[in-house]
Amino acid sequence: MAEEHSRALARDVVVMTTHDIGRHLHCYGQHSVVSPNLDAFAAQGARFTQAFATAPQCSPSRASLASGLYPHNNGVMGLAHAGFDWELAVPHAAAIFAEQGFQSHLFGGQHVTPHPERLGFEAIHPTTDFEKVLARHGKDQRLYLEINFDETHRPYPPTGSAVVGLEIPGYLPQSAEAMEEMTAVQHAITAMDAAVGRVLAALERSGRADDSLVIFTTDHGLAMPRAKCTLYDPGLEVALLMRWPAGGTGRGTTRTELVSNIDVLPTLLESCGVPVPAGIQGQSLIGPGREAVFAEKTFHSYYDPMRCIRTHRHKYIRNFETAFAVEVPADIQLGPIFRANPGRYSVDRPSMVELYDLQADPLEQRNLAGNPETAGVELELSDRLWTWMRETADPLLLGPVASPRYKMAVQPDH
Repeated sequence: MAEEHSRALARDVVVMTTHDIGRHLHCYGQHSVVSPNLDAFAAQGARFTQAFATAPQCSPSRASLASGLYPHNNGVMGLAHAGFDWELAVPHAAAIFAEQGFQSHLFGGQHVTPHPERLGFEAIHPTTDFEKVLARHGKDQRLYLEINFDETHRPYPPTGSAVVGLEIPGYLPQSAEAMEEMTAVQHAITAMDAAVGRVLAALERSGRADDSLVIFTTDHGLAMPRAKCTLYDPGLEVALLMRWPAGGTGRGTTRTELVSNIDVLPTLLESCGVPVPAGIQGQSLIGPGREAVFAEKTFHSYYDPMRCIRTHRHKYIRNFETAFAVEVPADIQLGPIFRANPGRYSVDRPSMVELYDLQADPLEQRNLAGNPETAGVELELSDRLWTWMRETADPLLLGPVASPRYKMAVQPDH
């Protein structure tokens, strides 16, 4: 890929995202999922099997995708909508590309700032306007296009017909309630896949497909208990598909190296011949992968700071406050799985430190922290996590992190 890249530059960039599904797609081995357009897309490009988000929630993860920076460095350590009010404090990809002469357009919503007009997009459109916007621009105009689908966000539509061969993820109870929710998820994924197909068809009809670098990814793991809002793999794993016919991404390529979603922006910039701004923490996907990825959570529904390092073999999590064993966001609490099993999740967090052997225990159920047999691994990963926090100036090292709501609350009334 690097050799091909030296001979070509991507003319346009198309970034497609969806909510809350992790890697729950047919092309990632979920055989009961009906997602033919994404299956075809994966067959035409590269599929990353070990891609992870920097955070297991929407706004912090999306801010990392758009900035190439960890949440505690880009300003979005919690949700960005009103009432939470976290704000992207660094340039968005749209602004970076716009400065280089690209026309930047957003289709659908964004969730990285209460002020989308500040992000650098020329305009914000419904997703259905994708083809209309393409038709307005000649081939000489370079484009940065971001499309955010919301079909897979809760609340899900009525369950509909049964799914043949449906499999329940191992971290969920194997129950009728889980069957109901996962059926609804899969129908939502099929609806989103159809929307992806319409975008790809429009790009093909425009004549821009061969010279466009197209990314499809997800913001974090499934919106299920013990997934979203946790630093376990089901909360952090993301689909990442990349297609660039003229740039040598390869057809049907499988990439197994560890990568983070902060690596997407520098990849887009490098592929287009745009200088990567100083301070970007991601590294191009065109090069080798990582030895480890880091992730974090600070705020979601409440203050719940934690940090982790994940290697190919191990996961090390440090929890900085007491809380429930896992946070279950309000929308997930409305689902039948949580309603049938509230005591399964509403228990005190037992450990400050968690260590898991992902080969022997892929569901991360046996905490090895404090085990003499894994003491060396625990010490090494602890040191690497503290080093990362220091090198990235994590504000958690200076004490509890104040939220925007706290800062507003302490302002004088006059």
